[in-house]
Amino acid sequence: MPTLEFDNAFVRDLPADPDTGPGIRQVHGALYSRVAPTPVAAPRLLAHSAEMARRLGFSEADVASPQFAEVFAGNALMAGMEPFAANYGGHQFGNWAGQLGDGRAISLGEIINAVGERWELQLKGAGPTPYSRSADGRAVLRSSIREFLCSEAMHHLGVPTTRALSLVGTGEWVERDMFYDGHPELEHGAIVCRVAPSFIRFGNFELPASRDDVELLRQLVNFCIRRDFPELRGQGQALYAQWFAQVCERTAVMVAHWMRVGFVHGVMNTDNMSILGLTIDYGPYGWVDNFDPGWTPNTTDRHHRRYRFGQQPQVAYWNLGRLAGSLSLLFDGVEPLQDGLRRFVETYTAADRDNVARKLGLDECRDEDVGLMQALQDLMTEAEVDMTLFFRGLADLDIDTLDPAPLREAFYDETRREAAAPALQEWLGRYALRLRDQAVPASERRARMNAANPRYVLRNYLAQQAIDRATEGDFSGVAELLDVMRHPYDEQPGREAFAARRPDWARERAGCSMLSCSS
Repeated sequence: MPTLEFDNAFVRDLPADPDTGPGIRQVHGALYSRVAPTPVAAPRLLAHSAEMARRLGFSEADVASPQFAEVFAGNALMAGMEPFAANYGGHQFGNWAGQLGDGRAISLGEIINAVGERWELQLKGAGPTPYSRSADGRAVLRSSIREFLCSEAMHHLGVPTTRALSLVGTGEWVERDMFYDGHPELEHGAIVCRVAPSFIRFGNFELPASRDDVELLRQLVNFCIRRDFPELRGQGQALYAQWFAQVCERTAVMVAHWMRVGFVHGVMNTDNMSILGLTIDYGPYGWVDNFDPGWTPNTTDRHHRRYRFGQQPQVAYWNLGRLAGSLSLLFDGVEPLQDGLRRFVETYTAADRDNVARKLGLDECRDEDVGLMQALQDLMTEAEVDMTLFFRGLADLDIDTLDPAPLREAFYDETRREAAAPALQEWLGRYALRLRDQAVPASERRARMNAANPRYVLRNYLAQQAIDRATEGDFSGVAELLDVMRHPYDEQPGREAFAARRPDWARERAGCSMLSCSS
C-alpha cells in the first residue's frame, strides 16, 4: 500500500465532540465526533474505479492487495487517517428535522495527492456513529452498487458529483424493510468508499444556526472558505457574500446538468446538498425514461412529489433560501443574501438556455427557442417518449425530408406514437425552419448535439440487472456497466442493448421504477 499524504484539516481546525464514547447523543458546540469504523467479518473487494484509484495514488497492485479491502471495509487504518462523523442538521421534505449527522458515513481523512488535489475519503455503511439514531450504520449491497455506479456515471456525463473509489462486500447480513411495509429481509452488506474534495452540506451550517451558536457557525464558514474556496478574497460580510453567491452559482450549474441528462435525485433534503455544488448522497435516485416532469423515483415522495424531476430547480432555490436564513446570523442585512439567490436564478436561466441550444443543436438560444423546447417537452410527455433516445435520434434528422424514422425507437407505445404523428411532424417543421436560419453545417450540429445528449445513461433497470446478478455472486455485470458508463456520449458497437429503452417488465418493478430511502 502506498504512503499517502494526509492533511486532515476538518478535524484539525474545527471543534470536536468532547465525548468519544459509544452511544447516540445530541452533540452541541462541535462539528464532528471522532469514531472508528466497525470491523466486518469478511471484507472482499467487489469493484473499484481504476481512474479514481490512480488519482489518489493507488496502483492496480495496491488495489488487488488484501490490505486495500481491509482498509476500505473499515477493518484497518492507514497511517495518517483520523476517522470522524460530521454533525449537521437539515430540512427533510420541507420540514426542519433537527440534528441528523453522519449516521452511517465515516470519513477516514483528507489526502493531498501528487498534483496537490485534496480528497476526503468516506466510508458509507461502516457502522454506527453518535448520529445513527435507531439505525445500525450499515448499508446493503443493492444500494451500494447503485451509489458506486452512479457516482462514476455522473462524472463521465460531465455532471458535478462526488466520486466512488471502491465497493467492498462485508460478508455479513443486514436486515432492511425496503418499502417500510413491515416485511424486512436479510440482505448482503456492503461498503462504498466515496470521495470528494469536501462533504460539507447545507445542513452543516443550518444546525449551529438553529441553536443560535453564531461563533460555531462563523468558525465553519471561515474554515469552508479558507479550505474549499481559496480563490475568494476579502473580509467579513463582503467575503461571506461572495462565498454564498458562489455556492448559489455552483448549485444552479449542477441542477441544470441534472435536467440536461434526465437525472432525478429523489431526496433533495438540505442535508443532501453539497456546499461545493456536487451531486451527493445517491439514494432513491432515478433516470427519466419516458419524459415526465412529474416523475419521482422515491416511494416516500409518491404522494406529494416534492422532489419530482421538473421541480428540482425550484427545490434547489428553496434549499438555498434555508441556507441563506442560517447565514443571515452573520450579516447586518439580507440584501447580500438576496443577491446570492438572484445569482442562482440568473445562472440557472443561462445554463437552461445553453441546454436548449446544445440539445437542439442551435447556434444560440433565442427567446423563441425556449418555446420551441417547451412545445417539444409537452409533446414528449403526452406521447410517452423516451428522453435519451429522442434527443440522440434527433441529431440524425434530415431537415430536408423530415423523415421521423430516427425517432421511432423513442416511443414506448405504438398507439400513442401514431396519435402524436401530426403534432410531431408540425414540430419538426418548426425545428427545421429554425435550423435553416443558422449557418451551422449538419455535421457540426450533429456533433454538438451528441456531445450534450448521452447515448448511454444509468437507466434504473440496467442497474437492477447488475444488482440481481451480484446478489447471486456474479459481479461481472457491475464491471461491464461501469465500463459502458465511462463513455456515455460515444457509440459503442456491440453494446447497443445498454442504450435500449426501458422494457415493459421494468415499468413497475421495485428497483426499476420504485425506490426507497432504505439501504
